[in-house]
Amino acid sequence: MKVNTKVIRILAIVMAIALMSVLFCGCEPSSSRIDTQKTLEIGNKLSENQPTPTDIEYSLARYNLIRRLYYVNGQVEKAKNLPCEVQKPLGYIYLFVEGVGCVLCDTVDGMVSPMQSYLTPDSEYYDYGGSAYNKWLPDVDGTYGENCEGIFYFDAQGGYHEWTGRYYYSETYYPIDDPIINIVVEQGNAN
Repeated sequence: MKVNTKVIRILAIVMAIALMSVLFCGCEPSSSRIDTQKTLEIGNKLSENQPTPTDIEYSLARYNLIRRLYYVNGQVEKAKNLPCEVQKPLGYIYLFVEGVGCVLCDTVDGMVSPMQSYLTPDSEYYDYGGSAYNKWLPDVDGTYGENCEGIFYFDAQGGYHEWTGRYYYSETYYPIDDPIINIVVEQGNAN
């Protein structure tokens, strides 16, 4: 019996098409997968239209962290006199206790910073032949671990403050009736 190669080729093509249709049949992406893809596309488009600034030459966030590092490590005068290369904003912070209300109105010299921010990474990840290894790094003061959640700021006199509750920050002063503590330095009188 002689095998017709032309027939075999046609059968192979038909079987390949049938197999592909079975594999791809019903494999339409789910609506959540489509939404995810569209969201990624929108994010990429917006990033292209509004790229991350590359002309920022001085970071108030890093300045605040350096200032805090000096302060909490006993170098208070160095923290208070640390030069800043940009004009620091003067703002106002209102600290709240649930069920009590505003307990403090204070000035903020510079910015409010999260206590979870660091100047350096806390670890390095290495990959050795498929197994991951993590080397924990100390903070710049030689300690390991994490800070508690919350914020810190410096007031107009250079005093250091931490807070773990709710707060409101504004560049505009709003008088609050009967806060437990009210410390306000007018913008023209700030150091």
